Amino acid sequence: MKTLLFLIVCGTLLQAGAPVPQVLVDDGGWCWFEDERVVLHDGKLIIGTVAAGTKDPRRKGNIEVTVVDRKTGAAKTVVLHAPAEAERRRWHDDHNSPAFWVRPDGRVLATYSLHGVDEKKYYRISEPGDATKWGPEQIFVPSPTSRVTYTNLHYLSAEKRLYDFFRGVHNSYKPSYLWSEDFGDTWKTGGVVIQVPTEFRHRPYVKYASNGVDTVHLAYTEGHPRNYDNSIYHIAYKGGDLRRSDGSVIAPLTQGLTRPEDGTLVYKGDKNNVAWISDLHIDKAGRPFLVFSVQKDSAGLPDGKAGEDHRYHYARWTGQKWQQHEIAYAGSKLYPGEDDYTGNIAVDPQDPNTVVISTNADPDTGKRMPHRELYQGVTKDGEARFTWTALTKDSAQDNIRPIIPIRKGGARTILWLRGVMRTYTNYDFEVVALGVR
Repeated sequence: MKTLLFLIVCGTLLQAGAPVPQVLVDDGGWCWFEDERVVLHDGKLIIGTVAAGTKDPRRKGNIEVTVVDRKTGAAKTVVLHAPAEAERRRWHDDHNSPAFWVRPDGRVLATYSLHGVDEKKYYRISEPGDATKWGPEQIFVPSPTSRVTYTNLHYLSAEKRLYDFFRGVHNSYKPSYLWSEDFGDTWKTGGVVIQVPTEFRHRPYVKYASNGVDTVHLAYTEGHPRNYDNSIYHIAYKGGDLRRSDGSVIAPLTQGLTRPEDGTLVYKGDKNNVAWISDLHIDKAGRPFLVFSVQKDSAGLPDGKAGEDHRYHYARWTGQKWQQHEIAYAGSKLYPGEDDYTGNIAVDPQDPNTVVISTNADPDTGKRMPHRELYQGVTKDGEARFTWTALTKDSAQDNIRPIIPIRKGGARTILWLRGVMRTYTNYDFEVVALGVR
């Protein structure tokens, strides 16, 4: 009988010969509503994080960029924004992580904001070909009453316009947009993208993806799953208009949707099936595909008592309709107080048949595990069934919020957060990766 050799690396039991995750950032977290949080450019990974100060208290609340050379694996971390001592607490929030876009001149634009507590969008532009060197921090104020959260950058070459989709123009609490016609040097204020006609201040949660030419896709909920029995909807922006999945026009972007239900329904939620969007990309034919989580059987339960059974779902636009399936057990809530937070799921932007999930339950059976592990799932039968392969095993800490960066070719890189999360302002993570080289 052959003897199996195992190696323990950072509390994870790995079979001999298995790839070992590489630590890229020793202190940093991110949310999943800012994109792209990681970009591949000129043979380098560019990673944005918010430091917690667990290794060095002087880093608490720093907005940081780590640049990793994919040939050598060497990593260098620099600071985009170092808050004053009195400001560290409010900057220490994973919602404040930056998003990046590589300009045609080789400079990288980084944008970031606080978690809806002021009117400012912050941004910096790197030196050409070097994302470890940055120009001065600049500030754009959409309006004095805006309360800015999140940032999502999408350039459309047909319009020669860069969009930043964010939340909170004019203190609306709603998905909103800015635009730039000089690659992010200066900005102009747009309006609200999705209105919610209710006295309660619902805020739709949105993931964005674009073809870089003429279309931006949006997948979204009606509100926060804590406050609403969410469904999942899809729309696309093209040629000045917001459109349903079949291309039919709903309203001009300048007007926005009058209600979330004006979009195309992907998944109908209810009191026992509450959805939250996770990731969205576009296939080679320009058709969107997305993933989301669903909290099961929470009807009638008070906040804090639900969230013990989540499932991951996959959906794909065929050109005529949305096909969606439940594909895996997602386990229990990530931490008390946020019943709908999961470890999350990511799709491979270049391979719609591949996903990576974080779960503390066996993906097929639901049997619970001590910590959240990563699994890679592959489908070959029209997204109805995925085959799961463990990427981590017997971990001493959680592995959550995976990201697969967009690439132009070659092998995929998977990045995630490894450590402990107590709340979005109280975490101790390192960023680790497989497939850097």
